[in-house]
Amino acid sequence: MNEPASTTDWQLHAEINRLNADYAAALDEKRFGDWPEFFTDDGCYHVQARENFDRQLPLCLMALESKGMMKDRVYGITQTIYHGPYYTRHVVGPARVLGTDGGVIRAEASYAVFRTKPGATSEVYNVGRYIDTLVRGNAGLLFASRRCVYDSEMVLNSLIYPV
Repeated sequence: MNEPASTTDWQLHAEINRLNADYAAALDEKRFGDWPEFFTDDGCYHVQARENFDRQLPLCLMALESKGMMKDRVYGITQTIYHGPYYTRHVVGPARVLGTDGGVIRAEASYAVFRTKPGATSEVYNVGRYIDTLVRGNAGLLFASRRCVYDSEMVLNSLIYPV
């Protein structure tokens, strides 16, 4: 029989869920300049097909290896990339804490991202799970690594905004 979670466990889950909610809100509200601030300076962000992840193949649709690379991506999104406008809506499931070790927290959560183009119906854009490594910064938890492992074999059109 499983023992009940301690208060500290519930607090950690709540903290991670809040981080995920704030992350999703920043992206859905197109506050892309805020997105890199969810990461440590040397934080990594990867978007990878489940097939490659399961086979331990390194190929990713997007692989950013530092906050600086994320800021470059934000510049591209906001200043250079032209595309038809659309909105996103992230739905993130409750976090599962997979382990803690010396201040490093491993967690994962399921996500779904919907895309809506003006005048059109919404469509499922990307579905998968976040596999995260988190550390505590001065203002709370930060991602040392976020791997977005998407389930579908194809991504609609192209990946412009972070997942």
